Amino acid sequence: MSSQTSDVAAINDLARSYESLKAEIGKIIVGQDDVVRAVLISLFSNGHSLLVGVPGLAKTLLVSTIAEVLDLDFKRIQFTPDLMPSDITGSEILDENRNFKFNKGPLFTNILLADEINRTPPKTQAALLEAMQERSVTVAGHRYPLSKPFFVLATQNPIEQEGTYPLPEAQLDRFMFNIPLDYPSYQEEVAVVRNTTSDDKYVLKNILTGEQILAFQSLIRKIPIADNVLEYAVSLATKTRPNTPMATKDVNNYISWGAGPRASQYLVLGAKCFAAVNGKYSPDKEDVQAIANYVLRHRIVRNYKAEAEGISEEDIIKNLL
Repeated sequence: MSSQTSDVAAINDLARSYESLKAEIGKIIVGQDDVVRAVLISLFSNGHSLLVGVPGLAKTLLVSTIAEVLDLDFKRIQFTPDLMPSDITGSEILDENRNFKFNKGPLFTNILLADEINRTPPKTQAALLEAMQERSVTVAGHRYPLSKPFFVLATQNPIEQEGTYPLPEAQLDRFMFNIPLDYPSYQEEVAVVRNTTSDDKYVLKNILTGEQILAFQSLIRKIPIADNVLEYAVSLATKTRPNTPMATKDVNNYISWGAGPRASQYLVLGAKCFAAVNGKYSPDKEDVQAIANYVLRHRIVRNYKAEAEGISEEDIIKNLL
């Protein structure tokens, strides 16, 4: 079998697995289809995701359900103002023979739920940042690689709440997607309440193993992309940078800081994966547009004029598209 034929078969396999995952997750999570799709796309693209929404929208349940159907190790860290870096990375302890031994922290897992990441001080946020970027942690001068696949799903309640430390732009940039969660529709909420107030128990099947996910992650990078689609993705990111040749009038008026090159990379990877899970063998401009909001919304910084006039990041991105 030629490598091209086997890649086509692998993409078909990815599309089938994705549909099975969605169906299995749907047994527990009602609605939220866009959110589930975005989380799975970032997982297959080997990127991390930030889920933003008010408390009580089942963010934690969503993440634990995804971990369960993926047959992966899952840990949750509740971020609090007194959490120290060593609480998440682990620390060296003296064993009974008076030798130092590294005690692994909760970062050593496949899927990490970083709950309310904006409630912890910058020093602890930075420890998580290293793990996300380097896929390893350094403790007392020793480097410890993390398990593969390693995927951080962080949740954040909207910043306006008391006692929060807003994530710096450099840290936000490490997240492939910023995924907004909204209230369920009336029908969805009726279904949620019906399911959660009865004694029905759902047993979830494991759909994918860690090895299969790693294989899909390398497959996504092999997917070919036409030059004009790649250039479209790069131009989209470039247009968000104020006072540069490609910036639009909106961008110059309302944005103080635009998306960096990492946005272009994630637009391309996300479009490849979006195409693949929909059974396409190469992405087109529509696939870039489908994930553009998730990639760009946390990478552009509005100025005071935009805030005064009530112009959101979404409005600016919509005009760019």
